[in-house]
Amino acid sequence: MDKFLKKAGWTSVITSIIFGIIGLIMIYNPDTTMQFISTILGIFFIVIGVIKVINYFISKGNSTFFTNDIAWGLIAVIIGLVTIVYSSTIESIFRIMIGIWIIYSGFTRFTLSYRLKNVNEKLWMIVLVLAVLMVIGGLYVTFYPGALIVTLGVIILIYAIMDLIESFIFMRNVKDVL
Repeated sequence: MDKFLKKAGWTSVITSIIFGIIGLIMIYNPDTTMQFISTILGIFFIVIGVIKVINYFISKGNSTFFTNDIAWGLIAVIIGLVTIVYSSTIESIFRIMIGIWIIYSGFTRFTLSYRLKNVNEKLWMIVLVLAVLMVIGGLYVTFYPGALIVTLGVIILIYAIMDLIESFIFMRNVKDVL
């Protein structure tokens, strides 16, 4: 059992290192990462679309009169091609939408802070500070092209480091666990 747990611990270490590398790549190459993700997503849509079209022709005689497999398949192929060709535009639209949502959430916190102040709630200042931080974060996401990928990369890197530390602590104390 000791060998099995240590092997599992080393597997966790290797996984953590891989996640750390992925996080670093996302931090230092957000544009390349987004292009890669868009290409994979586009290929996925194209494959699904082709399968739908093939499925339509294979089951042509056996399907219902109102099947839309060919239409859905062709739309999926077009979405896949658009996703691959216009990956930076799609990333920009997605980033701006998320940024606007974060800004909106910050402004709603401003309103909440004002209402809390009017009822003499002592936590109104904390809510106000969080609202300011949310608006700043939303502006950052909206205007910095790699913000989402870099942020996700930082989160993955932090997770990898914490998991690595936990794995070494576990392997060091595996005999105490048994």
